[in-house]
Amino acid sequence: MNSASVCKAVLSASVLALLMTLFLCAAQESHPPHWTYEHPEQWGTLDPAYSSCSFGRTQSPIDVRDARTADLPALKIDYQGVPLNIIDNGHTIQVNYAPGSLLSVGEKTYTLKQFHFHHPSEEHINGRGFPLVAHLVHADSEGRLAVIAVLFERGPANALIDTLWKNIPAQKEKAQGVPFVSVQVRDLLPS
Repeated sequence: MNSASVCKAVLSASVLALLMTLFLCAAQESHPPHWTYEHPEQWGTLDPAYSSCSFGRTQSPIDVRDARTADLPALKIDYQGVPLNIIDNGHTIQVNYAPGSLLSVGEKTYTLKQFHFHHPSEEHINGRGFPLVAHLVHADSEGRLAVIAVLFERGPANALIDTLWKNIPAQKEKAQGVPFVSVQVRDLLPS
């Protein structure tokens, strides 16, 4: 997907609480079966290691419906710029984030580990999908995840996405540091 045709972030107020723990289906073998976003209802049948995808109720794809205002703690974000470390893992483009960027929710603090993209979005809002989503993946000291989903609509180019797309490694499944290129994940967030 061309970043010039994507890149206007939409983070609906009703989705501000879309801070969630992802339950990812992960295979144990070195070459897991291939899955796509076209038929997520079939993920649980691809491999015994994916079986939780057949009966789970809190993993992606998630359709947020009839969201209500709630009194939740504010998200406090302290993101730093870092050298670009990028990988095409065969399913997504992922940026591994150097330590030092934090998300605080109430009394809990999480460190940003990586962010990656899904096209189309895994999340829907009242049945509506989006062309692209960025998942900002954080972990606390005990390994519990907190993920912020940033939904994108088509619109003006986003400079960070342009930089990432220009630096996608030619070789899949091998992380690549890009000398002299720094990224700031905050540039994906809406103003």
